[in-house]
Amino acid sequence: MMSRPRPIVPKGKLGKTMGCLQLVLGVLVIIVSTLSLFRFYSAGFLSNNGDICRHFYGMKDVSGFDINALSARVGEVLDKMANLQEKLESVVRQMEKNKDLAKTNIPRSEYKKFLEEEVIQPLYSAHIGLRQIRLPKVEGIRNSTLKEEPLINSFVVEEIRKYITPKENKNGNVNIYGMERVYNTIGHSCVLLKKELEEYMDYDIGSYCKDDWPLAQKLMINGCDPVPRRRCLTRASKLYKKPYPINESLWKLPDGGNVRWANYKCRNFECLSSKNPKRGFSKCTGCFEMDKEKLKWVGNSTLPIDVLIKDVLAIKPGEIRIGLDFGIGTGTFAARMREQNVTIVSTALNLGAPFSETIALRGLVPLYMTLNQRLPFFDNTLDLIHTTGFMDGWIDLQLMDFILFDWDRVLRPGGLLWVDRFFCSRKDLDDYMYMFLQFRYKKYKWALSPKSKDEVFLSAVLEKPPRSL
Repeated sequence: MMSRPRPIVPKGKLGKTMGCLQLVLGVLVIIVSTLSLFRFYSAGFLSNNGDICRHFYGMKDVSGFDINALSARVGEVLDKMANLQEKLESVVRQMEKNKDLAKTNIPRSEYKKFLEEEVIQPLYSAHIGLRQIRLPKVEGIRNSTLKEEPLINSFVVEEIRKYITPKENKNGNVNIYGMERVYNTIGHSCVLLKKELEEYMDYDIGSYCKDDWPLAQKLMINGCDPVPRRRCLTRASKLYKKPYPINESLWKLPDGGNVRWANYKCRNFECLSSKNPKRGFSKCTGCFEMDKEKLKWVGNSTLPIDVLIKDVLAIKPGEIRIGLDFGIGTGTFAARMREQNVTIVSTALNLGAPFSETIALRGLVPLYMTLNQRLPFFDNTLDLIHTTGFMDGWIDLQLMDFILFDWDRVLRPGGLLWVDRFFCSRKDLDDYMYMFLQFRYKKYKWALSPKSKDEVFLSAVLEKPPRSL
């Protein structure tokens, strides 16, 4: 006759076990409720009924505080607690139904696994979710000022939360900016791209970054700009070699081994030839062919709108020293100006080809930025802004207005704006002409030429007036 296995839960203790589980549920509910009320009370939201309405519905008083994000995070914690409660109640009901529970032999390992996976982990997750919720700190008189960590409730990935949390200066000192803390910034549309941003910031600190620069560029182009800093190591090409010396690099294609090609249609510079219809980009014809690039801005052209570098420099002899090339290309304009002892920074995005890497490998300076971003220059500093091939007749007039005013801001008095082959449809020409003429710059060049039946080219060289106070 087989011996009866020893039950893990004696009959006499079955009722006590169920009672303990029910007691645990009650304690959990009390703890969560108490913590939630305490956090709201500590924020001052329960001290004045009028103030709480003003805090949640008066947007002027809740600058930077995202009510929707707070509601979503609270709801997330409540859902976790509700799921845990339902699971535990289900276990209790099962225990009540199973009259032979005392006769079953439940291994200790399974019982431990059940507690860890079905009780402790969900409880810990809800606990962390509750601790992550940030309410605005009330400062000033009668709750007049709210101080909130921007967007903190919108994200779950801890690295993003650490990045956007203000960093207090050591020992309460005031930094060189006259501030007690430093705010790391991200663009407001990062909230709309939450999934992509959390994917971008999901990495192991101190390890190698994923080869995910297209994801970062997608965030930038869609307005999540600036992208957060990251604490991982950037990968370089496995075949990386030192760049050519400066006397060779200006007019020689870089070594293809210095570029990470994984995210392009082409896998080498030869593939980027204008003869290849599948090269992966279309905005810059021939810009990876040095024999064609060498002819730009130095040789005579059949179009009356074209302007030569020597003619522009002759307008201000010796005065053009630093400038910006705002367009898309491989840095040829900057290379030509360097030969004239003029330093040009070139904006560059990798739109289908390694434009940024190519500019840098030629010994020039690429500025990795989008149209969305304010120029990182102080007022009245640049001698020249040159633009071609990027900001054309597709652009919204109000966006263009903001951009042109920013260009005007960074141009010094007497600085030159060189609009090179801007094109648009004929019906929109008057609107775009007004965009350039509204600043009342002095005209050195203003020329129109047909591009096609329905489109027209505009080139201009304009001088910013002094506007002295």
